[in-house]
Amino acid sequence: MSGLRFAAPHGAVLHHVIREGRGRPVVFANSLGTDLRIWQAVVARLDPETPVLLWDKRGHGLSEEGPVGMEGHAADLAGLMDLHGLSGALVCGVSVGGMIAQALSAQRPDLVAGLILSNTGHRIGDDASWNARIDTVEREGIAAMSETILERWLSPGYRAAQPEMLAGWRMMLTRTPASGYVAVCRAIRDADLTEVARGIAVPTLCLAGSDDGATPPELVAALAALVSGAEYRCLDGAGHLPCIERPEKVAAMIREMLDRIG
Repeated sequence: MSGLRFAAPHGAVLHHVIREGRGRPVVFANSLGTDLRIWQAVVARLDPETPVLLWDKRGHGLSEEGPVGMEGHAADLAGLMDLHGLSGALVCGVSVGGMIAQALSAQRPDLVAGLILSNTGHRIGDDASWNARIDTVEREGIAAMSETILERWLSPGYRAAQPEMLAGWRMMLTRTPASGYVAVCRAIRDADLTEVARGIAVPTLCLAGSDDGATPPELVAALAALVSGAEYRCLDGAGHLPCIERPEKVAAMIREMLDRIG
């Protein structure tokens, strides 16, 4: 990987990592409260010649803050892809990253040749649940919700077996700027991608985790039902972030999708 890079394709400075190579690129989009490091174990299991783009959305990781909706996050990603000459990519997004991937496929179909929509939906939660979360974070900070969030993110088995890793992911979450976290909560709250999902026309894999407390399997299955020809899979015993818990499985699915797209 080429190390730290920063660019401002649409006004906000975005941290990203690019790996140049040959063949079809793979682009990764992260979940709420995480940064691009959640994909490192997946990328390590891919062919080292595969071009890769990882990035931190606004208000997360080392990227600048700035409130935008789902289309704005997709435009940020499109700007980074244009900057590095990436098109026809396999875009792999988890949670809100999967929503960004859906929006990108509608906004810039030239950039997307296939999708892996991991632990996500066409609409996640409702206004009341997101407003309650926003209120708690603004009053008490992310740390007040961190235990509940980690229980949704990671399966009981992983949490019990990996206490040091659990502590690390907690630190990543709680060090996310509250204002950046809240801005993305609002973007999720306001996004209904039902018609976008119905219009997706590229090979798509919708991935769920049986122990996902944030986007349960039935939500991911509902998304797969909207996307023409989409494949649905559920990883038994995995939580909301299979890229952390089952990186070998996620990497294998990426390789399968790359072969399928050609």
